Amino acid sequence: MRFLGLGLADTVPDANTIWTFREALKKAATIDGLFQRFDEALRASDFLAMSGQIVDATIVAAPKQRNTIAEKQAIKDGLIPDDWQDKPAKLAQKDRDARWTVKYTKAKPRKDGSLPPVDIAIPAFGYKNHVSIDRAYGLIRARTATNAAAHDAARLEAVLDRSNTASEVWADTAYRSAKNEGMLAGRGFVSRIHRKKPQGKPMPERTRIANAQKSKIRSTVEHDFAHQKGLMGLVVRTIGIVRAKVKIGLANIAYNMRRLVWLHSKIASV
Repeated sequence: MRFLGLGLADTVPDANTIWTFREALKKAATIDGLFQRFDEALRASDFLAMSGQIVDATIVAAPKQRNTIAEKQAIKDGLIPDDWQDKPAKLAQKDRDARWTVKYTKAKPRKDGSLPPVDIAIPAFGYKNHVSIDRAYGLIRARTATNAAAHDAARLEAVLDRSNTASEVWADTAYRSAKNEGMLAGRGFVSRIHRKKPQGKPMPERTRIANAQKSKIRSTVEHDFAHQKGLMGLVVRTIGIVRAKVKIGLANIAYNMRRLVWLHSKIASV
């Protein structure tokens, strides 16, 4: 309703209609095709990716599962717990693809310096939305979805936008590895990935300044995620990775549509 601008008094499809349509998209595996068609429309509208790309990932929450330790271990091993085998109704309501992960928030130093800052570990359950946006327009050009425990660095190559005519790639320290640096160089990309702090040593001032400059550009991607989770209320309430990919893929397309409308209005007002 928010996306279409409908009010409470307007005629709207019920939840079953939307669910049935989304199931049809899942069975037909059409999300990639829809995303490609929208990208073609972007290029036809002269919104060309020509300024480099920013890569990042965010956790998309899913309903938490109440499982025993034995059930958790079986799921982790890729098995179906024994007591679920003869309970199809229960099995249908259990998401065996979503995973737990821990997200760390960097603590800010106290002004009075009284206590050392402590990072906060926040557990999260669900999936991850991995995206690459173009630097100029903030539009999502490539994306994939995984469980929340999947490592960001291992998905870098999967979300690189090879249609972007500029070679620079921005990302945070989670994506920096010798393997990724070699892959980027081999494919003709220029790495603007943040450098990690040397273990047991202070961050060199030169590296700190370079990272700060990269952050000014890289932080643009946070707008995409904040818009999806805030205004669009993105969560995954479906069961399984296949449906989650459809839900997250549709959210990425919907965000691009909203962003394109905003870009057109911005150009019209100039």
